[in-house]
Order: sequence, then structure tokens, then C-alpha cells
Amino acid sequence: MKKIIKPLSVMTTCAAILLTGCSYNQPKNDNYVDYFADNAIGNPLAIVQHPAGIYRDGITYVSYQGPLEDPYVASYNHQTKEWKGPYKAGISDMGKDPSRSKIDNHGKPTILMDDLGYIHVFFGGHGGMPKHGKNPLGNTHYGRNIHAVTTKPYDISSWEELDTIPVFGTYNQAVKMDNGDIYLFYRHGAHRSDWVYQKSTDHGRTFEEPVSFLKHKRRDDIKAVDSWYAWVEKGRNGEIIIGYDYHVCWDGKAGINGRGHTTERHNAYYMTFDTKNDEWKNVKGEQLPLPITREIADKKTLALDTGEKWTFNGTVHLDSSGYPHLATNIGKDIGMKTGGPKQTTHIRWNGSKWISNNAVDSSAVTSNQDTRGDFIIKAPQEVSFILESKEGSDAVISYWDSKDGGTTFNKGDELIRRTNSNWAITSIINDGHPDARMVVAEKQKGKANRKVYLLGDNGPIQRLKSEVDH
Repeated sequence: MKKIIKPLSVMTTCAAILLTGCSYNQPKNDNYVDYFADNAIGNPLAIVQHPAGIYRDGITYVSYQGPLEDPYVASYNHQTKEWKGPYKAGISDMGKDPSRSKIDNHGKPTILMDDLGYIHVFFGGHGGMPKHGKNPLGNTHYGRNIHAVTTKPYDISSWEELDTIPVFGTYNQAVKMDNGDIYLFYRHGAHRSDWVYQKSTDHGRTFEEPVSFLKHKRRDDIKAVDSWYAWVEKGRNGEIIIGYDYHVCWDGKAGINGRGHTTERHNAYYMTFDTKNDEWKNVKGEQLPLPITREIADKKTLALDTGEKWTFNGTVHLDSSGYPHLATNIGKDIGMKTGGPKQTTHIRWNGSKWISNNAVDSSAVTSNQDTRGDFIIKAPQEVSFILESKEGSDAVISYWDSKDGGTTFNKGDELIRRTNSNWAITSIINDGHPDARMVVAEKQKGKANRKVYLLGDNGPIQRLKSEVDH
């Protein structure tokens, strides 16, 4: 069954642009702002839900979590300098219950364009709910995983909901292969659930049944369940590459200091999925049985053993030699519910072994501040991170560059800085325009709404203030 989402534009472009489709010049007296939307809520963006932005034929399309936790999509034409949207792309089941004061940020949208030009978003899920029935691959919590697609190619103003995927998904990640096949990866439920993928060979109109690739499993040595957090990306020659970490999902009041369920995660792992023959392998080319258990992961796919240190979501990319590089965030457990602050760290495979480097921003270790980011590999020895960090009361997003394979990093160009704020960021847009590398949201103290920016090498892309005001 299809559910039509009528066009809803929170912001509109000027009438002249809508009528003519022409670009506009920026008069000196016009009031421009450096954000394109100001209606995001909660943590409206994240690295784990990706892509949050795509680039096609001179246009960058971006997504974020807006009012009532619904997905919103906007676009920017790099030639005409025209912004469109944001438009509401669907209706989430979350954010509608007035008795729930807390925003559930697990349903942020993931965006993808198929080979026919239709734009897809996947959103709204945090494991599904008991009313949806028994989850065969895990447990439930809240929301409903939803798939929506534009009614016309390249047109983000009108959307329809498709009945193609289970309701139980969390942390959607979408990959389109060179042959047009689409793979949707997600955790099939709440924290105690398998990670799965679904394949579509008809431009996302139907998907095959979920296939488990990371196994949740009750432990018999401690009061906890094996769980996972994964991050996937298209590799080479029909492969998908996967970086992941291990989550100790403690029972209530179990674990260190009786903290129960926390964000305790450890280690960094890597494996590949050859979509041409459905083979899963480690970095050495050894085949792996599905679904991967903790025992198999530790023995066959471990890139870094972090010991007692905790980790948080990272990313993975290949260099020109086909060798994987990982980023993960690592920090000491200082007794907080989240363990403590974590700093972004670079790991790479040199053809024979994994090499783990120090934190990208060493000053963040000294000051015990969080950093988050993603990276671009310019050459096997040249790696550049776009990293958000704190400098006193300032929240900064800047380049951090290495020319020695990640052994040392130096701060490069600063892209944006704000006082008394924090940043929510996405992963870097694959093959994106240099002016639009990443979507970021400013979380200002004392303000519920978040400003959303499209950030590139020249800083944020500006927009007429009259288009943003609503």
C-alpha cells in the first residue's frame, strides 16, 4: 500500500526563481544566513545513519530530523545557487505522543537516489513496538521503520510511503551498487537484535527478506547480551566494506558499578561483503560464516583491541591500494553512563597488519573532550579528517591533515566556529561537491530548534534569510 505525502515546504524560494528557474545574483543589501534550515530538533544528524546527503548532476540533496521527528529533505543547485525545501518527506510514528517528553533520535533519515532519479528516505525506527508483533531477530522498543520515495524523479516536493521493509529497523544505512542494486543495512530491532541487510534489484520498489550478518547472543559468563554497531560503505568491484564495534548490552543493574544498560562498546572490526557471489571475508581474504558471532569476530575480523577503553561509532574507507582505513572514537571509562569522552582515532591496514595511531586531535585527549568526524583518503599516506571538537567554549569544525599515514595530524582549514554551541555531524558525502562535504547541525544552549548547515571547503553555503524565516 502506498501512502502519498502531500508537498509541505517549510521554506520556499523567491517567486522569481520558482517562475523562471534562473539563478539569482546576490544584491549587496540582501540579508543572507549561513544555514539553510532552522527547524531541526534533538540530535537531528548522526554519522551512523547515512548517507545523510547525496550529490548528483550538480545538485546536493540533504536530509535531517525536523519537527515531530519527521524527516525533511532540501536540495542545493551548485550552478544556479538555488535552494529548494526543506520538504517533509514522510510522517514518523515517533514524536507524536505528548506523554513522551524525550526526543528519540534513532529515527533520523537516511537518503539515497536510485538509478532512475527517484530519491528514497528510510526513517522512524527504533526497533518497532510490541504492537507490531514479535521481532524474529531481536527485541522491540519504539517507532516504526519506514521507507518513502519521491513521486517524481529529482523532485523532492512530493513523497509516497512504500510498504517494503520490516517495522523493526534501527540505524538505516543505504548503499547503491554500480549495477543499480540497493542494499539496506540496519539493526533488526532494539539493542538486543541482529544486524541485517536487505537487497533490492528493482530500484528500491521491493526488497528481499532480511539476512542476518551480525548475531546478537546471550552470554553465559556475564549478565549481558552480545550486540553490535556497524557502519557500511560501497567498496571496490562489487564489494561492500563494513567496520563495526562490539556492544556489551548489560542486564539492568548488572555491569561495572551496577550501571546496567550503557553505551559500553569495545574494539574495532573490519570485514567485506562480495555482493557478486554473496561471500563474506576478512581483510586477509578468509571466508566468514554468517551470521558473525563475537567469537568469530574476535578471531577473524579484529582490527584493534581497545581493552578496557570504550569506543563509539566510526567509519571505514578504502585507499587507492584497496586497503581499508578505519576511524573510531576511543576513550577511558570514567564512570559516566556513556563511559566518558572519546576521541577520534585512525586505524589502517598496510597490507600485512593493522596500524593503530594516536587520536587525531591530541589536545582533545589532554582536555578530555569528545571529538567526532569522518575522513577523506587523498593517498595511502595522506588522510584528512573533518572533525568537530571544542576549543574552550567554542565548537569548531575543521580539517585535520596527515601526510604520514595517520601517525601525526595537524589542524588545517577551519570550516566553521560557534560559541556556546555543540555540533551534530554526518559522515562525509561520497563523491560530493567540494563546497558540500557534510551536513551539520548547531545545538545552541537554551534553544530547542537546531540550525542546519551544508558545509564544504569554503565554509557553509549561504541562503537568503527570507527563505529560511517561517
